[in-house]
Amino acid sequence: MLIARWLALLLLLAAAMLFALYAATGQAHYKRLGLAILQWTTLAAVFFFAVILVERLT
Repeated sequence: MLIARWLALLLLLAAAMLFALYAATGQAHYKRLGLAILQWTTLAAVFFFAVILVERLT
């Protein structure tokens, strides 16, 4: 559980750093990579909470 929280935090910080790089440089590949990291992190969080919910229901 602790590892999952730290991993999610680090991925969100990486996405924020990439968005800051995009804002500073204007290069679109930083924005694309930041959005991809944010998308997969959100998807993983939804899956993680779904597993916890199913675990509590059973």
